[in-house]
Amino acid sequence: MSEGELLAGPIEDLHRELGASFAEFGGWNMPVSYAGTVAEHTAVRETVGIFDVSHLGKASVTGTGAAEFVNRCLTNDLNKIQPGKAQYTLCTNSSGGVIDDLIAYWVSDDDVFLVPNAANTAAVVAALAAVAPEGVEVTDRHRDFGVFAVQGPQSSAVLSGLGLPTDMEYMSFADTEMVVGQERYPVRVCRTGYTGEIGYELLPAWGDSEPVFAALSAAVIAAGGAPAGLGARDTLRTEMGYPLHGHELSVDISPLQARCSWAVGWRKPEFFGRDALLAEKESGPARRLWGLRATGRGVPRADLAVLDGPGGTQIGVTTSGTFSPTLKTGIALALIDSSANVAKGDTVVIDVRGRALECEVVLPPFVTAGTS
Repeated sequence: MSEGELLAGPIEDLHRELGASFAEFGGWNMPVSYAGTVAEHTAVRETVGIFDVSHLGKASVTGTGAAEFVNRCLTNDLNKIQPGKAQYTLCTNSSGGVIDDLIAYWVSDDDVFLVPNAANTAAVVAALAAVAPEGVEVTDRHRDFGVFAVQGPQSSAVLSGLGLPTDMEYMSFADTEMVVGQERYPVRVCRTGYTGEIGYELLPAWGDSEPVFAALSAAVIAAGGAPAGLGARDTLRTEMGYPLHGHELSVDISPLQARCSWAVGWRKPEFFGRDALLAEKESGPARRLWGLRATGRGVPRADLAVLDGPGGTQIGVTTSGTFSPTLKTGIALALIDSSANVAKGDTVVIDVRGRALECEVVLPPFVTAGTS
């Protein structure tokens, strides 16, 4: 890839046939929308949508004691789950900053599959490989698998209709085959997602992605759903208060500040950044993530000042902001100084290009999760 050239997923031509518009995200050429973000968002909340998120990273940690090794590195306690389950976790640095947030799939004691964010895959692989003991191998498998997310209330019916397993708990997965015509394609079906709705993420081999996506998307459309792009993915995750690395999490934003301390195994004797995070927990984070729901007209965006009142003192900064299709109002996530002593129900102001947008302070999510 030459400098400035965007990476392409395995089914870009199919997206063009579906009428997708594209934009750069994390170095990849990504479908942003097909029929419009609001319509796609609504399809996921009310029926079903399908996303191509093959840009997500993939990595394998294999060898004797691989699961034990991963548990000594990443924040969450892998021993809280078991093989066949998945876990949200964080890869932090020595100062407690977040290199990335990711999903760890415990395949066996000697095989853990990781799905980090696209732009951070190499950094996660490097951090693990640097301390891997003899016999444990950390492999970047970014282009070995596609990733398709089928999300929404009708997602189970769509997968069942294609002969795929759906009788699994949240954050579980199963390895199976998907039959398309006369062909069988190995696929990992994961009861995971980034929308707040019941849903599944399917991982076929990169080279099998086209027939798998074609069959999935046809079934989604037949069920009254729609293909959905990056725009809807962002509005859906923001409504749920789910963090996006580079916004709510970063090497400068710790799990405690981002309200992700539930993904830290505080009783574990070892993980990257443990001492720094324990110290921050003891002293209390200097800022915390809050949700802001606009009570006036206006749509907040990222990197805007949060004030304690019109013309007042800056107490924080927005990390994400959008129009909520579900609530029909602007919403934002913001890091607010702990010294400001804000509380749920308080009113603050976002400075939107010199105009004061009053907002109610809320504790995310903004909408009720439908994952169970």
